[in-house]
Amino acid sequence: MRDGKPAEAGAEPSPERFTVETRRPAGTDTDVLVLRGELDRDTAAPLRAALEERAGEGRIIVDCSGLGFCDSSGLNTLLRARLRIVEAGGRLDLVGLRPPVDRAFEITGVRAVFRTYETLSEALAEGGHDGLGGQWSQGGQRGHGGRDGHEGGGSHGREL
Repeated sequence: MRDGKPAEAGAEPSPERFTVETRRPAGTDTDVLVLRGELDRDTAAPLRAALEERAGEGRIIVDCSGLGFCDSSGLNTLLRARLRIVEAGGRLDLVGLRPPVDRAFEITGVRAVFRTYETLSEALAEGGHDGLGGQWSQGGQRGHGGRDGHEGGGSHGREL
């Protein structure tokens, strides 16, 4: 729904509603997907495509600081991508969750599945692999780690 009018099924979203920009910070093997706008059923396709292109390529950080809205379709897009990426040995982290998006992630329990960081700098400072037998570290985590064996619990970056 936009401006009180329902969106037409299959209609192309206007470009200003949602964008995905891909960056690779110098000296890293991490892709950063910068999201801006409203992530919903009508706008999720570009994010889905960007995540599918990078599945299994190591670490992906999704920067949500420019995201003003995210519905269940957006949450499902991120959750499904995370499963594929983790199964391929990669990692998907989130950065910059802001209200009301952060609230949606929290009340649905989705935030507990992802490592979340306040800033991109914090996420990049952690790096990727921590050398603990294939486990990823959790330093800098604001939320909780995943429950899939590729990430530790809430042990603040140390495997117990």
